[in-house]
This record gives sequence, C-alpha cells and structure tokens, in this order.
Amino acid sequence: MFYAYILESIKTKSHYKGHTKDLDERIKQHNAGQTKSTKHRIPWKLIYFESFDTKEEAILREKYFKTAAGRRFIKTLNL
Repeated sequence: MFYAYILESIKTKSHYKGHTKDLDERIKQHNAGQTKSTKHRIPWKLIYFESFDTKEEAILREKYFKTAAGRRFIKTLNL
C-alpha cells in the first residue's frame, strides 16, 4: 500500500504534499526534522491522505496536489 498525503505546519499553516509507503514513519521523520525541506516548519499534522496499490499512482496524486487544481481541491476539504 502506498499513500499520497498532505501535511499542515502548525507553526506556519503552510502545506507539504508527499508520497510514501509507511505513512506513520514518514510523519515521524517530518516532525523529527529528518526531512530537509520541512524541518524549519515543525511541527506537522496530517490533514489528508489517500491510499493506492502502486507507487506510481501515489506519485501521480502527489503531483496533482501540487497543481493549481490540486490546491483548489485542498481548499474544498474545509480542513
């Protein structure tokens, strides 16, 4: 199982979009400062995720989240 996910920084309210095979471990890595692109905005909370059978599907969904249409989709989640 693979996941596409969206995190929100509690500190700055900014979002991070990613994909992973182990969602719990990946969130721990983000909050431990082990990810260069997110360590300055710790702490993070998971606000949305979707599961997929293949890594390729998860990557495609992550890429969608990063588009203008994907950002509009995130706003419709009312999170």
